[in-house]
Amino acid sequence: MIPKDRMFYKFSAYGFLKNLRLFEPFLILFFLGSGMSYMDIGILYAVAEISTNILEIPTGIYADMFGRRKSMLMGFGAYIISFLIFYFTANFYTFLLAMVLYGLGDAFRSGTHKAMILEYLKINNIEEKKVEYYGATRSASQFGSAINSLLAGLVVFYTGDYHIIFLITIVPYILDFINLATYPKMLDGNIEKSIKNNRKKQAISTLKDFGRMFKNKKALRALLNSAVFDSGFKASKDYLQPILQTFAVSLPLFLYLTDAKRTAIIVGVVYFFLYLLSSYASKKSHVALKKIGNIAFAINITFIIGTISLLFAGLAYMLAIFTVSIILFITLHFIFNLRRPMNVSYVSDSISSKIMASGLSVESQLKMVFSASFAFLIGLLANTFGVGASLFAVGMIILAIFPAVAIREN
Repeated sequence: MIPKDRMFYKFSAYGFLKNLRLFEPFLILFFLGSGMSYMDIGILYAVAEISTNILEIPTGIYADMFGRRKSMLMGFGAYIISFLIFYFTANFYTFLLAMVLYGLGDAFRSGTHKAMILEYLKINNIEEKKVEYYGATRSASQFGSAINSLLAGLVVFYTGDYHIIFLITIVPYILDFINLATYPKMLDGNIEKSIKNNRKKQAISTLKDFGRMFKNKKALRALLNSAVFDSGFKASKDYLQPILQTFAVSLPLFLYLTDAKRTAIIVGVVYFFLYLLSSYASKKSHVALKKIGNIAFAINITFIIGTISLLFAGLAYMLAIFTVSIILFITLHFIFNLRRPMNVSYVSDSISSKIMASGLSVESQLKMVFSASFAFLIGLLANTFGVGASLFAVGMIILAIFPAVAIREN
């Protein structure tokens, strides 16, 4: 059993509050309602990823050198400003600025909080519990997303306004800012003391360790495996929204309601159950790993199943079999959350704890490169051939990449 002490609940509260992003189940519908084309949406998503990509390694190194807590707080400040821009404006260029700020927030946050959890496990000599511990805290995040879906659906149903959900999202993010500010200093890492004595020497040492990580073939393959799958998921997951919208409008139910209200009901309910299932997947990741018995095989097989789910979800949408498409998207979410704790564990076993935030930021850096590419490609293809064809094409590309990133046991 994992220890459920004060920090466990603080870690869990972080994930729960972070995932109260009311705009998330409606983001593509918000962009479409603001006059954006699928190509515009692809560009906006790609800009967010590229912004994060440019800043990922510097902010990861900053977190290792000057304090992970400060990095997290700066990230949440950037998020809040981006939410305000989305609320007060409604044109492509201000949305670009908001996405850059959102990317900056991701750059400061990505990898850093996982490094803090892993640091805590190391300090308490329970590193062997990292799959179970991280899975449990991630489960709280997914439960937050489930609650978020219902709240978002209710807000859109009663207001009919997508903008207001950005303003409401600021409240849990301020609460999470306060939560992070109360994390103990020991989670900044042992290097904090040496930086105060000799920052230049520590910077050189960190960069050398960081560079040596790329010579570790096992670590690099693990990072690429995680990045390719996760980026495909991240770039495609929100396209469930237009599928749900089409499905909601086609149903012979609630015909006395407007299309927007019918969509709000379907999106809120489907995302609620989707994230409950995702929460369960994260929590039981260690159980699945024990049953499989081989972490390399577990990571590889979930890669294949998840990618095939994406591929056929697109095909089903092309054939107007909306129910099947939705079920396959839910399967994709389940697989993503089942494999994520395994990825974190496998990567952490391959990287020095001294540069853990930097190492996990490299994973995010690679992820952003693929995510930006996939996001732009999906937007381009969706504009020309439709959403279903774009998802099918990206699924085929990811499946073709798999042999090059499959994890092998030493």
